[in-house]
Amino acid sequence: MPTSVENQRATLFEIFFDLVFVFALTRIIAFMGHPPSFISMGRGALLLLLLWFSWASYTWLSNQARADVGLIRGGTLLAMAALFVAALVIPAAWRTPAGTMAAPLILVGAYIALRAVQIVLYYQVTAHDPRVRFGLRLIAIPIVLAWIPLVLGAVAGGETQTLLWAVSLAVDIGGQRTMLAATGGWRLRSPGHFSERHNLALIIALGESLISVGTGAGTVVTRAPVLVAALLAFVATVCLWRTYFEYVGPAVARTLDQAAARQRDRIAADGYGLAYLLLIVGIIYLALGVEQVVSDLAEERSGRFAGEPLGWPATIALYGGVALYLAGRPLFLWIAVRSAPRAQLAAIGAALVLLPVGRHLSALAALGLVTALLLVVAGHERSTRRPESRR
Repeated sequence: MPTSVENQRATLFEIFFDLVFVFALTRIIAFMGHPPSFISMGRGALLLLLLWFSWASYTWLSNQARADVGLIRGGTLLAMAALFVAALVIPAAWRTPAGTMAAPLILVGAYIALRAVQIVLYYQVTAHDPRVRFGLRLIAIPIVLAWIPLVLGAVAGGETQTLLWAVSLAVDIGGQRTMLAATGGWRLRSPGHFSERHNLALIIALGESLISVGTGAGTVVTRAPVLVAALLAFVATVCLWRTYFEYVGPAVARTLDQAAARQRDRIAADGYGLAYLLLIVGIIYLALGVEQVVSDLAEERSGRFAGEPLGWPATIALYGGVALYLAGRPLFLWIAVRSAPRAQLAAIGAALVLLPVGRHLSALAALGLVTALLLVVAGHERSTRRPESRR
């Protein structure tokens, strides 16, 4: 079984896996947006966490051994099938009093298969390292225990399901981190491969904010306000891309590559594992907000060019998503280099301050305001950056 090397690059097969993951993200947006509510957004966050830590586990796996050959490829294909099935049933993930438990149970079964395959494959590729195998046996304990409330929640449905699935995540994440601390954590083999996989996933996720425009517009794509909203969403996405890939991403990747082994493992686990999650969740919530803006404008019947004000859930998705994304950047930097520009912290505050303002603006104006904020952030960071940091 070929192992990874220090300068390994992401393979096309891994990108294929990432596309299935992003399809699941699309289904989560569909789940939260029909219609958007605080409950659906909270439940969507639970689904995002389940999927993110599943995807991250396979990134660690492919960092240990090539994902496109032999047993790893076959097992990952099975995992992709499980992930695809889980994504298909996500819009019906919560059982209602009048519904059946079929979709939630299918989702849980697919998720369990996804995690179980990864554990088996990781155990196989670490045959040369008894310490890692011992740690994996310990980590498997909270992972398997977390499946119990998942199954019980799928059977119960409603608010009980929400509570039990939150408990499952707490057992899974908390238990894993406790076990990792006791065993010394994972060992990162190829830092370049690890950062590249996460960067590719982020780029694909950014595409969700563009896909959401088409989803919201439906067939009404020639109306002037819809086109304006689409262009604003495009500009906002460009700003998100720039504010990460212009400096933050490369700075952390360089630090990861140059760090000593123990520090490298910490940056990978905490920076890319936790802080990066804020970036992904922020993008998904922003995409949800953009979809609601465009949908409202496409269905606008009052004759107002800019539409009616958004509801609180859509406004919080729009501005809160941007705030989460902006918060992920300084946290990511702090974990990696133990410093973060104060301007990045100010940008988070600005997004939160503008949130109640956006609630009372028309839908198009609310999107325009958050886009203007991102333009200011991107422009300020570009103008104040030292010339050598732009290389």
